[in-house]
Amino acid sequence: MEGIIFTVFDILNLVLVLLLWIFTLKIYKKLPEKIPTHFDFQGKPDHFGSKKYAFFMPAIGLGIFILLTFLTQHPESANYPVEITKANYEIQYFIMILFVKWLLFLVLLLFLNIQDYTIRYSFNADSKARVPILIVLPVIFISLMVALISAYIYK
Repeated sequence: MEGIIFTVFDILNLVLVLLLWIFTLKIYKKLPEKIPTHFDFQGKPDHFGSKKYAFFMPAIGLGIFILLTFLTQHPESANYPVEITKANYEIQYFIMILFVKWLLFLVLLLFLNIQDYTIRYSFNADSKARVPILIVLPVIFISLMVALISAYIYK
C-alpha cells in the first residue's frame, strides 16, 4: 500500500513541476519586460525585475523536486527527531518519506499559486492571489507537527 501512496505523490509532484514549467514557457513571450519578483504580506509587489525572473519559481521548484526525490530514495541520510533502531526504522522511514512527499506537494502548489499571481499581476495590477499565501503556511506548519508527533508516537 505504501508503494502506491508514494507513487501517486511522485506522479502528482512531477505533474506539478511540469505544469509550472509549461505555464511559464507558454506565457513568457507575452509578459511585459518588468514583472513583480516579490510580494509583501498583503499581496502587493514590493520588488520588480526583468521578465527573466519568471523562470525563478520553475527552476527552484525543479531543484527542490530533485533534492527531495533524492532524499526519499535515501531515507537513511535524513535527520530524525528520534533515534533510528532496527525495530523502528521501517515506520520512521515511512513517516519521513510520506511527509517529504506531502511537503513537496504543498510547496509546488504554493509555487504554482505564486507564479500564477505574478503573471496575472503583470497584466492587471488589480489581480488577487487565487489562494492567499498565509493560508498555505499554517498547513505546512501543521503537517510538520503531525510528522513530528507521529515520529515520537512510533519511536
